[in-house]
Amino acid sequence: QVQLVESGGGLVQPGDSLRLSCAASARISSDRHAVAWFRQVPGKEREFVAAIPWPTGYPRYGDSVKGRFAISRDNAKNTVYLQMNSLKPEDTAVYYCAGGLRLITSSLAFEKYYTYWGQGTRVTVSS
Repeated sequence: QVQLVESGGGLVQPGDSLRLSCAASARISSDRHAVAWFRQVPGKEREFVAAIPWPTGYPRYGDSVKGRFAISRDNAKNTVYLQMNSLKPEDTAVYYCAGGLRLITSSLAFEKYYTYWGQGTRVTVSS
């Protein structure tokens, strides 16, 4: 069983930055899970934000966040971060961390390949 706990959400103004954290159980690295961030607003489908293979590999980003968001990992802490810069009101959503076992690059953006999910953290961008 892999456990994921998100933190770092909150209320910020447009143009601000925020960093989300996803703390994972140790098994996420020993079993080589990729970790991703998805987001969802009420009435809409869950949207892919970013993903990073574990323990190595190139990250992938959704088109709406490229150039503004950055995903990274701290292997020693079993934690994945999502640095969000130049936030916009349309970034408002509940952000979920997800873990998928040994995903290949072409699968990283698809939620159906992720087995484990966190409870979500809410991000609100508003003036």
